[in-house]
Amino acid sequence: MNMQANIATPETSEQSPSLSSLDEFANELNAVRERTMAKVGKTDARYIRNLIRIQRLSDIGGRVLIVLGFLHPAYWVIGVMALAAAKILDNMEIGHNVLHGQYDWMNDPNINSRKFEWDNAGDSASWKRYHNHEHHTYTNIIGKDRDFGYGLLRLSDDTRWKPRNLWQFFTYIALCLNFQWGIAYHEVAGERIFMGKRRKTSSLPITREELKYAFFNKAARQLFKDYVFYPLLCFPVFLQVLAGNFVANLLRDIWTNTIIFCGHFTENIHTFKASECENETQGQWFYRQILGSSNLEGGRFFHIMTGHLSCQMEHHLFPDVPARHYPEMAKEVRAICAKYNIPYNSAGFFKQYFSVVKRIIRYSFPDNQSSTLTPA
Repeated sequence: MNMQANIATPETSEQSPSLSSLDEFANELNAVRERTMAKVGKTDARYIRNLIRIQRLSDIGGRVLIVLGFLHPAYWVIGVMALAAAKILDNMEIGHNVLHGQYDWMNDPNINSRKFEWDNAGDSASWKRYHNHEHHTYTNIIGKDRDFGYGLLRLSDDTRWKPRNLWQFFTYIALCLNFQWGIAYHEVAGERIFMGKRRKTSSLPITREELKYAFFNKAARQLFKDYVFYPLLCFPVFLQVLAGNFVANLLRDIWTNTIIFCGHFTENIHTFKASECENETQGQWFYRQILGSSNLEGGRFFHIMTGHLSCQMEHHLFPDVPARHYPEMAKEVRAICAKYNIPYNSAGFFKQYFSVVKRIIRYSFPDNQSSTLTPA
């Protein structure tokens, strides 16, 4: 592989590590994974089961408080926050990580990547196909990683500028406010099911009709649950419950979108061309994951509420390792990166988020130039 990563910062250039150095880099990262997996067991099973209990209690408590909002508005506000927290936990620390197979070793009939279905509009099977396979295999390879910009945003000079990019910041805001629907529609859009010329080639393992059915079926069930069933169940306060569910979904969408963008689209993440990543070694693959990701710094509660995607680099390196171990692994990964002079992009939430916004605005215009890493 002749890796030449495109960086968002044109003023800097870095020498890529040699192949032998990257082989040693891979060996050390594999050792970190092996040490961590040796610790995985009953404590992790107890952790995820307790978290699911907390999530369900937060969901039920939130819905009850939303109904009691007619007694005092504070109940409604607290209820909405509790329901939003439940949805965030379901989607991030529970759903995302379970669907990555992090708990398949438990052989639990429900807590496994084959059967778990999360509380959002996106069909979990669809998400696993384009995220688990495409994104995690082809991270930031332009034209192969459909998660890079989600087909809506221009975030690199590798992507041809179009006039619509001038208002892409507002596109980003719309995506942020409707993120569950962006996730739900992502594979459908990529396969051009409803719009655009039909793809000549596709790796879709199901038929287009099956994909369309799965999309509408999950979307309809989600809409019915949040905006018909629960409001009708509490009919005297129908609008109150309807509004509470809407705001909880909105808060969940804003939070998950923000965390995911901070992990993938900060100013200094790198992009790659497919030709540069052919026949890459494991060390080069690890190197690409590090260069294409960013971490967020915070405490234990913050990490849990992000689904431990605050440790995005560790997640990209070890997607099947139970995420609760990422903060400890991050300490070792950071030290290993320093040893091999590999950049480790980690900072506080506001710094990383400002960097994301800066990148979105910067690539709204056609006059940006990318710099490149010196080929290895």
